[in-house]
Amino acid sequence: MVPGAGSAEAKAHGGAGSGVRRVRIGQLWLDALTAAEALDRVEALVAAGLGGSVFTPNVDHVVTAEDDCAFRAAYAAASLSLADGQALVWATRLLGTPVPEKVSGSDLVWPLMERAAGARWGVYLLGGGPGAAEVAAARLERELGVRIVGVDAPRIAVDGDASESAVLERVRRSGAHVVVVGLGAPKQERFIHRAAEALRPAVAFGLGASIDFLAGRVRRAPGWISRAGLEWMFRLVQEPRRLAHRYLVKDPRFLGVLARTARLPAGERQARRRAQPTRDAVAAAPRRTGGTP
Repeated sequence: MVPGAGSAEAKAHGGAGSGVRRVRIGQLWLDALTAAEALDRVEALVAAGLGGSVFTPNVDHVVTAEDDCAFRAAYAAASLSLADGQALVWATRLLGTPVPEKVSGSDLVWPLMERAAGARWGVYLLGGGPGAAEVAAARLERELGVRIVGVDAPRIAVDGDASESAVLERVRRSGAHVVVVGLGAPKQERFIHRAAEALRPAVAFGLGASIDFLAGRVRRAPGWISRAGLEWMFRLVQEPRRLAHRYLVKDPRFLGVLARTARLPAGERQARRRAQPTRDAVAAAPRRTGGTP
């Protein structure tokens, strides 16, 4: 082991000392970070070369976690959990444990790719609709100069199957620092958790429809709709057959989850569990350069 790597892992993934405030909704914890702070922590994770996962939970994720133990396990192991959706931001305010702002996957992906381009990280796009990863990759290379090291749109089973090993081998051989996974929840989070060791040292991001957004296959809601907490309605109008059950039948359970969380003692709704990565920790960790291992 490289000297200091152990301490770097503790600081990059959560350890002793002053750390990021975390707040609870139902079975999930959120990191109380701004988008800029989240990107700084992502940069530290990538630089440390120890792997990790970044998820952006929304109302549907909170409801899914009530019944899906594998999904909960994926979140319990996540390096970062960022509030995706204005509804979660409002919910944390009602609980008296506010997060500073919404940090959705669709908002995060472009500045993440800007940092990737500046640092010359290798980026692997995995998921999206047919052909979306290729279109998104071409756009990122053309507009930002991102170093794309692979694209893939595999058929991944929610519980995994034998075909995953070939996908993971392609990612490993690419030398990726960042893997953007767009398989949708809960599939992408469960896949990233199952594959954590195989994906290491890359940092994996479960970013839902972000690859399709980048490819122009799915329209993003205008800013005022997102700020008003109505992005779900915008997407429902776009894809009613796919999203009607989720938004109109399943997700109203969130109100019950919120009520149960509000009844918890204050100490069980807020904690300091993630230490801030430091420059010393990152400097002590093993570095990874691009290219095939």
